[in-house]
Amino acid sequence: MRGGGRNSNSGGSYRNPCLTMHQPWASLLVHGIKRVEGRSWPSPITGRLWIHAASKVPDPDTIKAMEDFYREIYAVNGITDIKFPDHYPVSRLLGCVEVVGCVRSEELVCWEDVPESVRLEGLTDFCWLCENPQKLVVPFEMRGYQGVYNLERRIYDGAVRGLSPVQGPLPVKFPLPDPTDPFSLKPGSLTFDSSKSAVRKTPSVTEAIAGARAAASQFSRKDHNATTKRETGMREQSWGNRADSSSGNGNLSSIVQGSPAYLQNQNQPSISGSAPGYSQNPNPGPRRSPRLQNGASVRLVTVALKELKQLSVSERAGQSVPRS
Repeated sequence: MRGGGRNSNSGGSYRNPCLTMHQPWASLLVHGIKRVEGRSWPSPITGRLWIHAASKVPDPDTIKAMEDFYREIYAVNGITDIKFPDHYPVSRLLGCVEVVGCVRSEELVCWEDVPESVRLEGLTDFCWLCENPQKLVVPFEMRGYQGVYNLERRIYDGAVRGLSPVQGPLPVKFPLPDPTDPFSLKPGSLTFDSSKSAVRKTPSVTEAIAGARAAASQFSRKDHNATTKRETGMREQSWGNRADSSSGNGNLSSIVQGSPAYLQNQNQPSISGSAPGYSQNPNPGPRRSPRLQNGASVRLVTVALKELKQLSVSERAGQSVPRS
């Protein structure tokens, strides 16, 4: 295996690195159809990279756009029979690939030593070059995370035994700039002449590339909006829980709620007098408990119980006196 084996990660802190990807890109990579993983940041590792499919179910239009894209770019190299995945599972560990290097997009699209279809995959800032795809016979259900992260040991132990090699439509071995250095494929390592090496694109290829870009950007926008809403909801829920748990009036509110309606609508002057600002907090944030404010929570509850008892006695006395 090139790159020094599965543990030869240049990042140093990754034992069994894994990357969560959206569908259909995740399955296309594991099935050997996609040979370049595009990112806005350079690859932190070299060697085996596990691929996990995110939980978002891809739209049929997104799947069609990406499958059309690969049909068109493979046709440039005369490949017309492509076996696409039968389905695109989500929330699953799918398999792994070997990352042999990372170059910038402008380097890849002008790299004459690789097939034209590979060069047409250079659509993002950084291109992770992937070889030796392997898929899991039975994909593992698991949770993913952002960025590159370490696969849990128990999952790795089970997954590594269930791998099956995959033969893509046109496998590629990326030549190393320095054959003696397995880590020589890195941004800035290639020399090229952009005026002579750019791939000529037919109208159908140009249209397919535009469709792939649109699918990726639309998918990213939807995911970003969903993530923003989810994070906002989590913050609001967390903020509400903090307000509920830190208000410190659990016992007192239950007393007031259990009292007659006229008492609930009153301002409880004695309580307000004992702890100014407790009943009406001018701050929009979560309220601190009286114990944290002035250590008077027990005294407040005692005063409230005493008042309720006096009111109850007065009410019973008033009911027992016959009207004249």
